[in-house]
Amino acid sequence: MKNKLSDLNDHLFMQLERLGDEDLTSEQIDQEARRAEAMVSVADRVVTNAALQLKAAVLFVEHGEYVRPHLPMLGSRSNEG
Repeated sequence: MKNKLSDLNDHLFMQLERLGDEDLTSEQIDQEARRAEAMVSVADRVVTNAALQLKAAVLFVEHGEYVRPHLPMLGSRSNEG
């Protein structure tokens, strides 16, 4: 799966549209609210992970190869193509 943060944004806005559907019954609204809560929980983890990756990239830019062994998400030089 090759999702992007923009895909996450699209999913969250689609969920927002479903929550705003005025034709939903109260049972359907409850179901969508539970779904939205689950989506937000997962989205928070995705965003936290992306922020961590960004911090790692900034550290690498600022400090170079010295920090690479401490940043496994950057991979090793042997993984570069």
